[in-house]
Amino acid sequence: MPEQQVPLTEIQLRSTRHDLAQWCRARTDARWFAVTVLVVILLNAALLGLETYSGLAAQWHRPLRLAEHTCLAGFTVEILIRLGAHADRPRDFWKDPWNLFDLAVVLCAFLPVVRENTTILRLLRLARVLRTARFLPQLRIVLAAVVRSLPGTLSFLLVGALLLYVYAMVGWVFFGRADPQHYGSIGRAVLTLFLLMTLDGIGDAVHAGLEVSRWSILYYASYVLLASFVLVNVLIGVVITSLDEARESERDELRPARGPEEPLRDRITEARLALDALERDLAAHSGGRALGGP
Repeated sequence: MPEQQVPLTEIQLRSTRHDLAQWCRARTDARWFAVTVLVVILLNAALLGLETYSGLAAQWHRPLRLAEHTCLAGFTVEILIRLGAHADRPRDFWKDPWNLFDLAVVLCAFLPVVRENTTILRLLRLARVLRTARFLPQLRIVLAAVVRSLPGTLSFLLVGALLLYVYAMVGWVFFGRADPQHYGSIGRAVLTLFLLMTLDGIGDAVHAGLEVSRWSILYYASYVLLASFVLVNVLIGVVITSLDEARESERDELRPARGPEEPLRDRITEARLALDALERDLAAHSGGRALGGP
């Protein structure tokens, strides 16, 4: 009898996990669940903004704290339901970066070090606003595009820094004495050229340069052409390419979910549960025969 009790308990545990996962998955896949969580996230963002008004925060301190704790309770229930939805396949939970982000944000809110530090706690509450990307596919694609464009953006920043340094040195040589306020040092020259990259004040800079030398028009024209047109267009191209890659990656992730794998997996799970039930019946039948004798 003790030898038969172990497989029975294991089968019951597996069946319980499957039932729990199905129940939780039905909630997480429902539209009302996503809408509710999104409303809680927006409410948390609104509360964080209201706390910036000192008078209002002092007058409504207790209601604001109560609303904050309610939002935290809602986030905790949400992450518990998401954990339950992966009860039959726990490894799948850790493969999703958004699950890891949500779990980290919720767990950090319960750490004593975080709760005692007001600044860290507010930054943590601000991080919850980023969770809206989970429920807005287009925003999720944009964030993925930003992350994908980081390597190209770093290359762009390196080229831009070299361009600024070269033109700042040339500007210091030609305009350092005549215009020390803007080109008196390499730091001031870099700051001036960085502001001119937006074409703000370029007219005044050209007029001031013409008083020093007519060749200054060539200096500013070449700088505007390279910095404001070529480099900016290169950056836009990098971002657009990353956006296309992120959109294609999002489509690739959705294709398996719509393919035949999910129904096949459900059939395998149902067959496994049927075999477990049959094994349980056979074990109970053999146990009854053992008690009844030959």
